[in-house]
Amino acid sequence: MMKKILFALLMSLPLLAMAASKDDSRYLRGAVPERDGLVTFTQTFTVQGKSQAEIYTAMQAYVRRLVAEGRQDLRTRVTSDQDNTIIAKVEEVMTFKKKFLNWDHCYFRYLISAECTPDSKVHLTLTQISYQYLFDNEGNGGETYKAEEWISDAAAINKAGTKLYPRSGKFRRKTVDRVNEIFNGARDVFEQPQPEQRRQATTVD
Repeated sequence: MMKKILFALLMSLPLLAMAASKDDSRYLRGAVPERDGLVTFTQTFTVQGKSQAEIYTAMQAYVRRLVAEGRQDLRTRVTSDQDNTIIAKVEEVMTFKKKFLNWDHCYFRYLISAECTPDSKVHLTLTQISYQYLFDNEGNGGETYKAEEWISDAAAINKAGTKLYPRSGKFRRKTVDRVNEIFNGARDVFEQPQPEQRRQATTVD
């Protein structure tokens, strides 16, 4: 009986390994777009029921919040705030894995712009991406990678186009996820109920 159990466990190991492997299909070719030789993520959405000025004010607050949550030094700041467009350079911590005495992370840097147009659209662009990795405890030194040489299709995906390279792949996954989070956060600015609406929703006659 014990031999049968052990045999069954051994037979199930390949299946368990397959189940535990990452499904990277959404990070493969096309997940990291390029424009004019630069890795550039873009998204455009329409805001209903808001004026251009109202949309701009809301996006201004959102981008400034990204800046405030980033590392507070000269690399994290609003660089332009005019013509209904806000542009900012942001540097934030990107964590790959965090365990006791083992924090695998980098500094993630990017340029984000949010253009608000008269037809109630928001055009988001995130580009000029780079990473600082393997720095010391004070954040100095280490290695610096540009997105184009590190997470592009050519740099991060095997020739067959079926899987990510182990080292650069973790940067690619985290970057795609973080950009989606930033863009979704911009949409949420207009989709979340306002304080007055929340009060009305919780009022019981």
